[in-house]
Amino acid sequence: MKLALTLLSSFVILHSSLAADWLQFRGPNASAVSTETVAPGPKVAIDWSVDLPGRGLSSPIVVGDKVFITCSSGPDQASLHVFCFSAADGKKLWERVMKATGRTMAHNKTSVAAPTPCSDGERIFALYSSNDLFAFDLAGNLLWLRGLTYDYSNASNSLGMSSSPVVVGDTLVVQSENDSESIAVGIDVATGKNRWKKERPKAANWTSAVVFKGTVALQSSKGLTGMNPKTGEIEWDYTDGAATIPSSAVTENAIYVPSNGVTALAPEKGAASQLWRASGLKPGTGSPLVLGDSIYVLNGAGVLVKGSLNNGDEAWKLRLKGPFSGSPVAAGQFIYIVSERGDFQVVDITAKEGEVIHRVELKDTLLCTPAISNGAVYVRSDKKLWKLK
Repeated sequence: MKLALTLLSSFVILHSSLAADWLQFRGPNASAVSTETVAPGPKVAIDWSVDLPGRGLSSPIVVGDKVFITCSSGPDQASLHVFCFSAADGKKLWERVMKATGRTMAHNKTSVAAPTPCSDGERIFALYSSNDLFAFDLAGNLLWLRGLTYDYSNASNSLGMSSSPVVVGDTLVVQSENDSESIAVGIDVATGKNRWKKERPKAANWTSAVVFKGTVALQSSKGLTGMNPKTGEIEWDYTDGAATIPSSAVTENAIYVPSNGVTALAPEKGAASQLWRASGLKPGTGSPLVLGDSIYVLNGAGVLVKGSLNNGDEAWKLRLKGPFSGSPVAAGQFIYIVSERGDFQVVDITAKEGEVIHRVELKDTLLCTPAISNGAVYVRSDKKLWKLK
């Protein structure tokens, strides 16, 4: 009996190290790097695909054996969808459709379903560019909803918004940053009620928050601000400007901000010390990621640049088949990225100058950032959701 329990315990530990949830935009801690010990592929192929009824730039998220995705449909994208699929075979487990209460205007390249949903492992939080916010349990039961445009009537822009929410403890942090009523809100995950609301710089902003040592770091054209997620209190502030499309990358000890190229910061209570700045590491629309002792940036020309994590010095450059809108993600020694023209590419970073070792042609317009969970990569377009394994 004791031996059986030991073996069972070992299996559980092993399984937990092999499989990990992908609960938000760019996965664990918004790092874009999987915590799984076994990377997908690298010679992945299509395991399954399912059709979607509307548009969306949001990434899939994975909770246990379920994959969640949002999209928007109809002539004005006013129908807001949340889907739950089985990760094993793509079977639809449930779908919910809501009507937008806020503005649905968006640039043709984006959509109302641009923000990626997030989860605390028990609930799914789905935010849309229309400022409609919904909370469901994993079985699809509606827990609460917010029409944030009712509360903040001028929080919108004419191009559409895409900042993805994050959960920190029992607080959901939502950014709605624009040229008019620019705000960030901390919301109780259980009730949907505000814990706090803060005014933010009045400028269009499509970046998403990251979490660093328990603080939530909000990026804008002004810089990066670290806030207490429970109270909204500012704990540190970096004010030397930052990008408004690619978001920051996080490790245990530093934040790498798309600012004047890339600027490495070591924030602490009351200050954010600059470690180094590399003007040559300039991301395009995709966010940088940190893997091992290096930082990787996909620039506007479709070139993947490897830099040193110690000082930002360039190690190599690798031209990929672009153009790109989404961010790269990584697991093990591989970086996964999809081009706008439908090319799924796997880069081996251990090659001397980096090497694309595998491609899958998905033959659709792909603007999303992939998700990784349980040895598979999930990718979406306006028309389909794919599992590659």
